[in-house]
Amino acid sequence: MQYVSTRGGVEPIGFKDAILMGLATDGGLLVPEAVPSAEIHLEEWVGLSYSELAFQVIRLFSDDISDEDLARMVSASYSRFDHPSVAPLVGVGSLSVLELFHGPTLAFKDIALQFLGELFAHVLTERGQTLNILGATSGDTGSAAIEAMRGRPGVRVFIMFPEGRTSPLQELQMTTVLDPNIFNLAVEGSFDDCQKLLKSVFGDLSFKDQWSLGAVNSVNWARVLAQVVYYFWSWYQLRCPASFDVTVPTGNFGNIFAGFLAKKMGLPLGQLNLATNDNDILARFFRSGAYQRGHVHFSLSPAMDIQVASNFERYLYYQLAEDPVSVKSFMTQFQDEGDASLPTQEGNFNWFNAGSVSDDETVETIRRLHETHGYLADPHTAVGIALAEKSQRPSIPMVSLATAHPAKFVDAVSRALPSVDNVHPVLSGLATKETRKYSIVADEASLKSFIESACD
Repeated sequence: MQYVSTRGGVEPIGFKDAILMGLATDGGLLVPEAVPSAEIHLEEWVGLSYSELAFQVIRLFSDDISDEDLARMVSASYSRFDHPSVAPLVGVGSLSVLELFHGPTLAFKDIALQFLGELFAHVLTERGQTLNILGATSGDTGSAAIEAMRGRPGVRVFIMFPEGRTSPLQELQMTTVLDPNIFNLAVEGSFDDCQKLLKSVFGDLSFKDQWSLGAVNSVNWARVLAQVVYYFWSWYQLRCPASFDVTVPTGNFGNIFAGFLAKKMGLPLGQLNLATNDNDILARFFRSGAYQRGHVHFSLSPAMDIQVASNFERYLYYQLAEDPVSVKSFMTQFQDEGDASLPTQEGNFNWFNAGSVSDDETVETIRRLHETHGYLADPHTAVGIALAEKSQRPSIPMVSLATAHPAKFVDAVSRALPSVDNVHPVLSGLATKETRKYSIVADEASLKSFIESACD
């Protein structure tokens, strides 16, 4: 299996090289030369555990890792989850909610980042290399990456987050990790400012090579690949219906792109419902074909407070018939003008249904779910469920993805349910722990200077 860039400027490389490269050196994103079919394997995978299924899906994309090593890494990745099925499917009214928050940091990012941590450790040890990981987070990616990489030899982790724009508990999950290889960078600005810094620094190839920079954001192919697994897992937990729909609360497009990829692989997945908050650039695109940057609206679902979705380019690559020239042209126009458009009646547009959910509707959904079904949802999960309920089709099972434990968002949940106990033992003791973070301005030179000083 070889990997190429969505912009056509990278010679085909293997899986391990693709993981270490992270963001493609031409500014694009790495994708497989061909998407493998899973249809011939669907029957033989019935009855597998989550780890066994993950091994089977991932090995289709990673033929430069031995089966023995891959099986070991996958098993280790899911050994710290607090539920025996890793990602249980729970009935909530007429919906099935896939709980993806049973990992060590209580967010769906653990499913991919625990695997990426094992993968980095394996490849770096094998090659005798070191890696400086640079990431940007709107909340959960940072703590999940830190937990996966803390204390690992040969790895330093630099995580940027928008100062004051993550939940207090999300920030504490990052800043209470004091391992010497972890650096939390509080950036004066929005998540989009952090993401812009990430891409500009990775775009300086001489700096990237000099300081051996790697990525843990969903620009890294392994992140998306690990998320593909739970779409297959959902189908098996539903007992293999002829078709099923999913609803995904969406910010950076990586989570729902994994579902798109599973569908391309032959999983009988019907409609992909894309749920956003008031930052509805993706919802507007799938309604009109216009990808138009707006102003970031800070909301009760902060991980979705995004106007530039970093994984959207992978979708574009397939929507534009895998033509890197067209992808580069679209992305250049969007970068320069903040606006680019595509026809809505071509390619895979009709695979998606999209909608946005306001803060008021989010709060009401949290309240109603608890009062009606006894289910406590975090605000991101509530955004997804609100759209799922509107989009459910008769006789077709609907899976809505639950992306974080509600205890990570105390303020938002208490706005809906002020008298409900919303705690988790992993989070309860964080407030009394020592913290460490470094404040930087949203400036490329400042970020580079910090990395250089930390690596000397």
